[in-house]
Amino acid sequence: MTTDVRVSFGDSLRSASDCLLIGVFDGEEDMNELLQACNRSLNNGLEVIIKAGELSGNTSNFTLLHTFGGVTPDRLLFCGLGDKELISRSLLRDIFSSALRRARGACSGSVSIAANSFVGPQITENDVVECAAESSQTGLYRYERFKSVPSTKNIKLLDLVVSGSATEKTMNDAMSRGISVGNSVNIARDLANAPPNFMTPTELSNAASGVARETGAHIEIIEREEMAKLGMGALIGVSQGSTEPPKFIVLRYEGDQNNPDNSIALLGKGITFDSGGLDLKSASGMRTMKGDMAGGAAVIGAMKAISDIRPTLNVVGIVPATENMPGGGAQRPGDVVSTMDGTTLEIDNTDAEGRLVLADAVCYARSLGITKIVDVATLTGAVRAALGQQCIGAFGNDSSFTEKVIAAGSEVGERIWELPTYDEYANQYDSDIADIKNTGGAAAGAIIGAMIIGRFAGDASWVHLDIAATSLTNVTKGDRVKGATGSGVRTLISLCELLSS
Repeated sequence: MTTDVRVSFGDSLRSASDCLLIGVFDGEEDMNELLQACNRSLNNGLEVIIKAGELSGNTSNFTLLHTFGGVTPDRLLFCGLGDKELISRSLLRDIFSSALRRARGACSGSVSIAANSFVGPQITENDVVECAAESSQTGLYRYERFKSVPSTKNIKLLDLVVSGSATEKTMNDAMSRGISVGNSVNIARDLANAPPNFMTPTELSNAASGVARETGAHIEIIEREEMAKLGMGALIGVSQGSTEPPKFIVLRYEGDQNNPDNSIALLGKGITFDSGGLDLKSASGMRTMKGDMAGGAAVIGAMKAISDIRPTLNVVGIVPATENMPGGGAQRPGDVVSTMDGTTLEIDNTDAEGRLVLADAVCYARSLGITKIVDVATLTGAVRAALGQQCIGAFGNDSSFTEKVIAAGSEVGERIWELPTYDEYANQYDSDIADIKNTGGAAAGAIIGAMIIGRFAGDASWVHLDIAATSLTNVTKGDRVKGATGSGVRTLISLCELLSS
């Protein structure tokens, strides 16, 4: 169930909601004007719990109080924001997401937010409105498509109460942007959370078509026969073991129609289920492989917000989609396939399939004349060994462009760390019988996988984002809800805005 969001002006303590969220910075428990007003309305009752340390500004400390008619909202939820100098948009999203779930758990059907109480030195009221609107989508997210009895506790209305100094248009624009970005993250989550018998390559292409219909973006679905004509032997090779037909999804947003050089291609790995092929994964290793298309999901989700926000930039979203299965026609270790640019690839391991489908996707982007390419993929388990689950691994061939991608991620709270792509690594994937092979041994696994993809970028500026460690979470904390995270969506949106400015 979606939450309706609105902006209103006035006194938040007169907001007719089930619960009012109030921000409290560390050290300002006694100085906060809104707390003082609440204290007076509640017969100085807040002083007791402040002195007891129950109500504090410590980060993510939440204190829920019933007002019993002392103020208009039925409940007050005080949200600890930590050091005022350190408040950021990403921390704000985490706090709003946690607070909204707390309010929902307390059976609040309507929630209001005293926006001005969350403003800090680096955070404007405009930022607060945008982050709260975004969190109303991402923080309250639940995947319940296959639940016979869906959850009954829902926040139906979120009222963002702002000060009189703000303009209605500015606040509504911020709210709309937050909702758009939040919805795009949730699109990616929905796609990656879906069971693999439902989220087939065909269904993934249908979802992309739905985004195109909703936004007016142009879409093309390239079928197997056309793939063969284009020479996409690497993608076709991966698809051979599956009864599900592969799809090559191309979404186009034209924000600078008269300037084709002002373009970027966003590529997403779309393996809707990865069994490993004939080099079969273990049972435990296969359990989460419905999410091996999280990169493709991120691209489709990002294209929705990009089409809404409308940067002055041409964006092509490309998702090579297939299953990797061990059927009778599956490719074998030792097979040789040809990519779209004629490069021959020896299949050293059928479970190293993401780099194969992305090789053809990079070739396709280059055939369009695009000179800026970012690919997003759950490519390797090795990136988790290198970086843990705390950040996305980045690999590139142009330091200036890579820095822009990392900066775009930092702007929206997605940590990205660059790993090397030294030429000396390349001999690890030399082949005795073909141009290259698709693996390079156990050492530097994440680097080798990235470099194989990057080999096809030519003189284009290229960045690979390995989201294998960040695309899934087993706990609900802050803005992240258990299951698919939508990792990479915000970075792609932010990058397109950065390149547009």
